[in-house]
Amino acid sequence: MKLSSKNKQLLSLLVKILIVVVAFYFIYEQLSKSASLNWSQLHTIVTQKTSVWFLVFIIFLSVQNRFLEILKWQNLVGSFKMISIGAATKQVLASLTVGMVTPNGIGEYAGKAFFYEKIHTKNILFLNVICNGIQLLLSVFFGILGLLFLGYYQWVMIILGIAIVVFIVAIALKKTTIKGYSISVFTSKITEIPIAIHQKNFFLGLLRYLTFSHQYYFLFILFDVQLPYLPLMSAIAAMYFVSSSLPAFQFLDFAVKGSVAVFFMGKLGINEWIVVLIAAVMWFLNVVLPVCIGVFYVLKFKISEKL
Repeated sequence: MKLSSKNKQLLSLLVKILIVVVAFYFIYEQLSKSASLNWSQLHTIVTQKTSVWFLVFIIFLSVQNRFLEILKWQNLVGSFKMISIGAATKQVLASLTVGMVTPNGIGEYAGKAFFYEKIHTKNILFLNVICNGIQLLLSVFFGILGLLFLGYYQWVMIILGIAIVVFIVAIALKKTTIKGYSISVFTSKITEIPIAIHQKNFFLGLLRYLTFSHQYYFLFILFDVQLPYLPLMSAIAAMYFVSSSLPAFQFLDFAVKGSVAVFFMGKLGINEWIVVLIAAVMWFLNVVLPVCIGVFYVLKFKISEKL
């Protein structure tokens, strides 16, 4: 049964409204009902212990964080089709909004694919894996360094042991095909992308990692946490690595990162409420605000915009 053009438009509108309502509902739930968030303390610190320029700098890091992700996406899509910064911005922010209500942001994959014709769907999903994959690899690399610096040697040995087992299994099953997909097919598709695009993806991913990890660091400075640079950055790196390994919804991102951060930062003697509040601020600046902008693109989306 085929839907008429009018019914398709109505269905599209209902889906967009549902996405927006659910996204805002989850944001409201987390901001209004979390007992761990003390916004009055945040207001006191912001108004009494910091300058306007420092706040502008913190917000700038959030803008830079998301802009680097937009540049990454534009770069990767350029492997088969050139798109503008505006188009990449629309796709990244709209897909972030869709991913708000799915585990580990899986909805981002579908959100980006929706901007392209069906023949490009597999390619878009693949490029999204590459886009997110570099951030995961960087989190693993710096996270392991952080764990080593903090003295979690047994954790590192277990992680390396798991990695070796996964690598051996991957080699043994590289030609095993499931619905037309295999590890060898995946690796061959990676090599089809020009090396210059991979290099730029890595560089932008590294800049993005350094941006949001140092935003975390500067927020601790704002809250008068007096710790040497390396121990604090090591704890931040370890926190990002461990939290990225746990399944979670985007709207629970700060709760997951906050609980993991409490563990690592607690070992350094940092007060729990400071850790949780900073995790919430990071979530608000880097997820909630971009999602609010993404809502605009979700509502404006038209089927005719597909590339």
